[in-house]
Amino acid sequence: MPRNNSRRTDPKRQRAYRKGRRAEWVATQYLRLLGFRILERRYKTPVGEIDLIARKGDLVIFVEVKARSNVQTALDSVTRTAQQRIESAASWWLSQQWDAARLSWRFDVIAIVPLKWPIHFRDVW
Repeated sequence: MPRNNSRRTDPKRQRAYRKGRRAEWVATQYLRLLGFRILERRYKTPVGEIDLIARKGDLVIFVEVKARSNVQTALDSVTRTAQQRIESAASWWLSQQWDAARLSWRFDVIAIVPLKWPIHFRDVW
């Protein structure tokens, strides 16, 4: 019996996926302009996913990228549950780093809003 692949072919899901990928690309370029080196994109672990992991010196930032119609909606969409999943994934990533003890890190959100520069919220939680 053939599998139902309607989730993959749903135009609304495809548009949302493309929008998310574009937003992550914009956020990546923005962070590079600030001098960050992008270490991971869409880092997946069994406990969660992180959109971007970037480093500048000994600072590592774990970034959640949100493309929304306005800034407040973008910030509100990073729920406590999402934060916990990102924290778990960040712990997983840090446990794999040989220099983790000397690194400082924070959790940031980059809001991608139409017709505006990326809005970077540092140390959100």
